Amino acid sequence: MALFGTIVNLAFIIIGSIIGLFFTKIPERFKETVMNGIGLAIVLIGLQMALQTEQIIVVLLSLLSGAIIGEGLKVEEGLNRFGKWIGYRFAANENDTSISQGFVTASLIFCVGAMAIIGALDSGIRGDHGILITKGIIDGFTALVLTTTLGIGVILSAIPVVLYQGSITLLATQIDKWVPTAFLDGLIVELTAVGGLLILAIGLNLLNITKIRIGNLLPSILTVVIVYYVFTLF
Repeated sequence: MALFGTIVNLAFIIIGSIIGLFFTKIPERFKETVMNGIGLAIVLIGLQMALQTEQIIVVLLSLLSGAIIGEGLKVEEGLNRFGKWIGYRFAANENDTSISQGFVTASLIFCVGAMAIIGALDSGIRGDHGILITKGIIDGFTALVLTTTLGIGVILSAIPVVLYQGSITLLATQIDKWVPTAFLDGLIVELTAVGGLLILAIGLNLLNITKIRIGNLLPSILTVVIVYYVFTLF
């Protein structure tokens, strides 16, 4: 089932949010240590994916072109503005502020990232749900922690996660009808490598080692398709 990974991801977010309602105060040292563990796991996942590349020049050019586009369009800044706009729309009165904050914060964390895109593509194209299941576990704990501080609004983030990842997955199931198998197989390898580096960046940010503007690197997920196509022509 193509949407299995997305459904598992949804379940973990809901379960994590519900459990979080029963833990209004988790010691900061617990949160910090567990988040460090998650960060290390994400770094490992990213490295494993990135090392699959067969054409490092494709990965490099994709990241460079994606970074230029992302910085030029100010993707990360735009995402932050959109999140604030959604927050204002949900905050119909003063009591709604915490709900909108939880919804917006969690939605951005769960949806804006390489794992969501790469995982959804893997589910749709190859039927491999490993990345989304791993993401679900991470999202579940994150939802638990966020709920303890931001409240029930966090659970509402499950809706955009399903719509976003589900749409990508369903589109990916049809891609083989338009793209030759040989080209698609090679593209997936390089797409996985690029996504792996973005996932690695997420892990490094979680560990507070770097402050990479990952949102501005997201266009590289799209530019890799063009770069790989041009590469195959030569």
